[in-house]
Amino acid sequence: MNAPHAIVSNCFTARQARDAGYEDSVHPYQVRAGNWVREARGVYRLAQFPMPSRPDLMVWHLWSRNRQDEPQGVFSHATALTLHDLSDVMPGKLDMTVPPGFRRMAAIPDVLRLRDARLSERDVETIAGVGVTTPLRTLVDVIAEGAIAQELQVQAVDQALRRGSIMRRQLETSRVSTRARQRIDRILKQVSDGCACSGSSRAGECGRR
Repeated sequence: MNAPHAIVSNCFTARQARDAGYEDSVHPYQVRAGNWVREARGVYRLAQFPMPSRPDLMVWHLWSRNRQDEPQGVFSHATALTLHDLSDVMPGKLDMTVPPGFRRMAAIPDVLRLRDARLSERDVETIAGVGVTTPLRTLVDVIAEGAIAQELQVQAVDQALRRGSIMRRQLETSRVSTRARQRIDRILKQVSDGCACSGSSRAGECGRR
């Protein structure tokens, strides 16, 4: 199977299979024979290859493809935080941002939580072969929407600043609504010089600086 996504994660679309010489009529046979695993409508995985660490990411990335077989979804919000290893958030669903007007013939799977927004190229990077919002865009999104608990927002900003994933000024000058600006400023007040002084242990760290 010489499909680009198969090389990266062992997952591929029905269209990629056709392009590699596997007509639609043989897809059910490949599944019955144990060569492929059907992960979602029009999305398969090579059964005999090692599983990637996060096979679900590529499956739903491919699920979001348009009529041209181009994936439209970008993992964002709390899911993006986990992929950037920011905060202790444990989302119960996969957060994905899709373009306005995104449509699928079938119902949206329960595992996904979709949001619609137009993302620019500077808002997106690639992790494990899938699109993910950058640390800055991710932090702006979760704070602006109040998508996670405030203490997790503070933790995520603190960690991003400490690691150099973002600069404080980027959050201070990000173009957002008035309400979002108030929320971002509220979080930034709890983060000083890259150190979030909330909680006894963190306060102790700040005191030792």
